[in-house]
Amino acid sequence: MSSVVRRSGRFAVVVGALVALSGCANNAPESGDAKPPAGEEQPTQQVLEARGCRVNPTHEEMADMERRYAQERVLSASARPNGSVTIPVYFHVINKGTGVANGDLTTAMITNQMNVLNAAYANTPFKFTLTATTRTTNATWFTGIGNATTERAVKTALRKGGKNALNLYSAAPSGGLLGWATFPSSYTSDPIMDGVVILHSSVPGGSSAPYNLGDTGTHEVGHWLGLYHTFQGGCANPGDSVSDTPAEASAAFGCPTGRNTCSAAGNDPITNFMDYTDDSCMNSFTAGQVARMDSQALTYR
Repeated sequence: MSSVVRRSGRFAVVVGALVALSGCANNAPESGDAKPPAGEEQPTQQVLEARGCRVNPTHEEMADMERRYAQERVLSASARPNGSVTIPVYFHVINKGTGVANGDLTTAMITNQMNVLNAAYANTPFKFTLTATTRTTNATWFTGIGNATTERAVKTALRKGGKNALNLYSAAPSGGLLGWATFPSSYTSDPIMDGVVILHSSVPGGSSAPYNLGDTGTHEVGHWLGLYHTFQGGCANPGDSVSDTPAEASAAFGCPTGRNTCSAAGNDPITNFMDYTDDSCMNSFTAGQVARMDSQALTYR
């Protein structure tokens, strides 16, 4: 397996239709792992014990997306150099009042989140530049963004830029959601909805340990650039449509070193940004994932 590991830069401070959206939620882990918390996100010192995402397309849905990608794919003679593609970022801070506990992220927290993104994607063609920050006080939007109607209202009001621009929204969706993202292939059909939503307390310095080092953002941007979860499709081919991520039967939680859930060669890719492990466990994309993100971006962004 070939892996691309991000450079140092982690800060140790305390998705329309299914084919279009990926949603990271606080779902139940496998038996024997930590149990998820009950109830909704709390405004102070939330501790999420299990990462999860609802972007698990069926075999048929994934096959349809991959068929369209094969037909529309833009071919390049070679991979683009690391850091050669600048992605403008519009960071939309949605809050219910002043103070970090109410979602009003500090400038330092936003800067740290951007630094985590750039560290994670340092060995890819992509670099992220904060173009603008908006701040919106709206209690209904803050907790209701997980509702499709509310999300569309939020994005209609706030979204900026074109298909190459990353619109990142921080809020506190109910139900323990950590975040979600649109796939690049969905931009043309519904450009207003394009972007990434993250739980405000998942940024560096947030309260949602062990998911408060900023890699919810890293994970969701991976979806925004065209990646599936590493456990997509379980042990069966084509898995996540990336050849160098070992097959994985189900999501991994915590940091279970040596976990191996499929008979194919290679332990589960628990340190991959597209698994469900703790932020402190995640540190890599594979070369195949980097190539897929580059190709998806060339084709759709």
